[in-house]
Amino acid sequence: MRISKPKLWLTLGLFVALGLLALGLPGSVLGAELSQQATPEPLPPAGEDGRILYTVQAGDSPWGISARFGIPLQTLQSLNNWGPDTVVNEGQVILLGLAQEPTATSAPEDDVVATTTPESPESPGTGVICVLLFDDVNGDAMRQTSEFGILGGQASVSERTGLASRTLPTQGGMDEDGEPLRSCFEDLPVGEYTISVAIPDGYNPTTAPNITIQIAPGQTQDINFGAQMSSAGGFSILSPEEGGRSPLMGLLGIVLLLAGGGLGFYTLQLGRRR
Repeated sequence: MRISKPKLWLTLGLFVALGLLALGLPGSVLGAELSQQATPEPLPPAGEDGRILYTVQAGDSPWGISARFGIPLQTLQSLNNWGPDTVVNEGQVILLGLAQEPTATSAPEDDVVATTTPESPESPGTGVICVLLFDDVNGDAMRQTSEFGILGGQASVSERTGLASRTLPTQGGMDEDGEPLRSCFEDLPVGEYTISVAIPDGYNPTTAPNITIQIAPGQTQDINFGAQMSSAGGFSILSPEEGGRSPLMGLLGIVLLLAGGGLGFYTLQLGRRR
């Protein structure tokens, strides 16, 4: 099979052009790395407590956040106690790292280390959670100004990553301003907390028994839980000291009245027979 001269010259011209292009271009252009990745974004500024936090945006994923900031996925999983199938939600606050020396300005990336060491509760940037277990008299799950605290219960707070876990008894009564006394957990490290209450005997809950919230530096959160006194079934038996009477004595009195009536009727019948 013969090749026409135009096609032959076109093929030779193409090879010559490629050779000249290879000889004339710099080696750095010809050897460019196609697999080069984009430079990671700078980390957000560290807070006063040294923690570097990030608020999850729409469309974020653990892998995407890892690639965006150049943090290994295993490090993010360790910092935030994630499992292999964890899904993050928009608005969720996650921990990217901890600056070695907490400052109010942005920390260089070289100063960021992966750590799960709990912070001291006395460190700056702590928050407060105050819990009220109120007597929900009308059972509407909303505290009225006339509804105050219930004694005998327990309030608990627990940070998701284990930074803090505390328990206090619930309070009753009012303060000097006429407000109900609350069980306040102070100097709590910032983080995500689950707050729960244990209701004393004789009450039924009117609200959910637990709630999860975020605590930011310098923030105070007031949380209300409601409970209503259980309705007492049957007879209410009061002791003599409480002004009541023994039901046994009442029953004995009825028996004596019946016996006296019967004896009187019997005596009347005997009199008529005589």
